[in-house]
Amino acid sequence: MNVLEIRDAWKSYGAVPALAGAAFELRQGELLGLLGPNGAGKTTLVRAAAGRVRLDRGSVELAGGRERLGLVPQEIAVYPLLTSRENLRAFGSLYGLPGKELDERVKWALDWTGLSERAREPVKGFSGGMKRRLNIACGVLHRPSVVLLDEPTVGVDPQSRERIYQMLDGLRSEGASLLLTTHYLEEVEARCDRVVIIDHGRSVAEGTPAELVERVLGPPRPAAGGLEVRPPGLQAVFLQLTGRDLRE
Repeated sequence: MNVLEIRDAWKSYGAVPALAGAAFELRQGELLGLLGPNGAGKTTLVRAAAGRVRLDRGSVELAGGRERLGLVPQEIAVYPLLTSRENLRAFGSLYGLPGKELDERVKWALDWTGLSERAREPVKGFSGGMKRRLNIACGVLHRPSVVLLDEPTVGVDPQSRERIYQMLDGLRSEGASLLLTTHYLEEVEARCDRVVIIDHGRSVAEGTPAELVERVLGPPRPAAGGLEVRPPGLQAVFLQLTGRDLRE
C-alpha cells in the first residue's frame, strides 16, 4: 500500500527548472531514501509533498490528509532562547494537541530524544546533535503516519547519527512511513528499504540498494586466483548515474 505518491512533478523558479517530471511512491511502513546531487530537486520535492511548494504540473496524493503528515526540515527550526520543553509545547500547541495529550507527548519526546535531563535549559546552548534530535521531535509530536525528513543527520557526529536512527526505528515500529533525504550513502545502504535517485529534477533509478547495484553495475563477478574482491556499493551506482562533476 502506498501512503504517498508523487507523479510527473514539474516546478520552475523563473527560468530555472527545479523538477522536471520527478516521481516516486512511499509504501506503508518503509524507510525510503531520496538521493541526488546538490541542486537535483530533493528539497523542492519534499516541500511539494508537504504542501509548501505548489507544483506547476503533476500530482501529490497523501493517504489520510496533511494532518497526518510530519515534516522535519533541513534547517534547525526550533527557538534558541526557549528550553526544549518550551519548544515542544509551542509546536504541540500549533498542532492543536489538547492539554493532557500535550503533556504526555512532551514527556514522550523528551524521553525519546534523550533530553529529559536538559528539558529546562535554553536550546541555544545545545550541541548540534541535541538540536537535531529536538528538531525531529518537534516535527512528529502529533503522531504523523508519514514523516518527511530533509537531511536529519547533517553535521552531527556518528554517535548522534546512531541515536537519530534509533529514534527513526521507533517511529517505524509505531507504524510510521519515512522519507529521508541525505548525502550519507553508507547510511542509506545500511538502513533504507528502498532508494530513489533523482538528478536534474527527474527520477533516474529506484529499487533496493542491492537491486540498484546489480541493475546499474551488473551482477558480481567471482574472484580470480583466490583474491577477495569487494563488491561495488551504492556510491558507485550514484556516481555512475549522476556523474562525477562537482555540483556547487
